[in-house]
Amino acid sequence: MTDTPRPAPGQLPPHRPLTDYYSDEPEHQRFLRRIFDDTAPDYERIERVLAFGSGRWYRRGALQRAGIAMGDRVLDVGIGTGMVAREALPLIGAQGRLVGIDPSPGMMAQIGLPGIELVRGQAEALPRPDASCDFLSMGYALRHISDVAAAFAEFHRTLRPGGRLLVLEITRPAGPMATRLLKGYMRAVVPLIAKVVARKQQTAELWRYYWDTIEACIPPEAVMAALQEAGFTQVRRHVELGIFSEYTAIKPS
Repeated sequence: MTDTPRPAPGQLPPHRPLTDYYSDEPEHQRFLRRIFDDTAPDYERIERVLAFGSGRWYRRGALQRAGIAMGDRVLDVGIGTGMVAREALPLIGAQGRLVGIDPSPGMMAQIGLPGIELVRGQAEALPRPDASCDFLSMGYALRHISDVAAAFAEFHRTLRPGGRLLVLEITRPAGPMATRLLKGYMRAVVPLIAKVVARKQQTAELWRYYWDTIEACIPPEAVMAALQEAGFTQVRRHVELGIFSEYTAIKPS
């Protein structure tokens, strides 16, 4: 039996290695590229099932609660198929600018939003200058990176002084009964629906993996502590429907 790989000193993985899907970090990265590239055409269709059609109004409300403003320069990390960016664009207006970063070309190929810049890259090493954005968002991608501490340090670096941060994530609900219900829905019902409506057979696997990362993810307290350790202030967590967490913070002026 081999020991579970330990993170390097100073690293903060979002969850333990999930050996049902990969055995080490290089294989983890290959798995993520494959699963997101392969399932990109189905991603938004299944997300609407998962969120019961509420995703658009929720994402817009979260952006507004986090303080996004007209004219902001926005960096959307883990832009995926553009679901957060799509709601941000009307809120920053024609004078604003949005740059999306993602490691998956397949996901970014689904975006189709005019007037934005797309860059392939990782949260832990953002290919952007220091203090180059007013608002930084990450939507439901925290569980898929390798090092939360490194990503938050990069978020702090690329935000201007006074800039605002919003990290959206799905977290385990409070209480064992609610957790069992959500697990059954995401690990059994959603993959079953995916087999019926999806165009890619790997889509069901993605949504099983999605739940497994939620179940294994570090707790909200650890996320907030990591934001504070990275230098952010006014770190807050707002929860909707018991599972949708909004982490907000400000880079000090």
